[in-house]
Amino acid sequence: MSPHTYLPDSYPPVSGAAAPRTESAAPTATPTAAELLDFVRRAAADTDLIASLPLDPEGRTWVRLEGPGGSEAWLIGWPPGTGTGWHDHADSLGAFATAAGELTENSLAVRLPAGGWKTLELTEGVDRERRLAAGRGRAFGTHHVHEVLNESAAEHAVSVHAYYPPLPLIRRFSRSGAVLRLEHVERPEDWQ
Repeated sequence: MSPHTYLPDSYPPVSGAAAPRTESAAPTATPTAAELLDFVRRAAADTDLIASLPLDPEGRTWVRLEGPGGSEAWLIGWPPGTGTGWHDHADSLGAFATAAGELTENSLAVRLPAGGWKTLELTEGVDRERRLAAGRGRAFGTHHVHEVLNESAAEHAVSVHAYYPPLPLIRRFSRSGAVLRLEHVERPEDWQ
């Protein structure tokens, strides 16, 4: 495995490759979701940056980027048929944009409790699906539960992601019908 590769169900470690610098608007002390979305869209449009990402047919690849205002940002390559599984980003807000290919985001249109639960039964009508072709992006708030997939059978996808504050943890979930189950919590020290 290359030093930039991580397993499909793992999040990129906090330490990693040297971060290419990307230009961004004047950062604020606390970037907003709109500023993160602007950053990921501009980075996704940077053809030299996108071309610099090594792609691996076996697993997702990543390079850490310099995000605005101290945010955590990543350039991620998605081989055909890969995805994240259901997860959230805890108290971080975020944004991502597709630079190449197409990604599907399945999400829940409901705010889940921050803690104190292991299993929830979801009500009807909370599922959302977005298809994000190259050039499209989206921002989201804290405790946003989603999964991101490259459903193509033949094409890689590439995307840019940014989170603020830098990820304090990721909660991973399993889903069976209407039942969402908290499986485990990952912290930054788990990614090193």
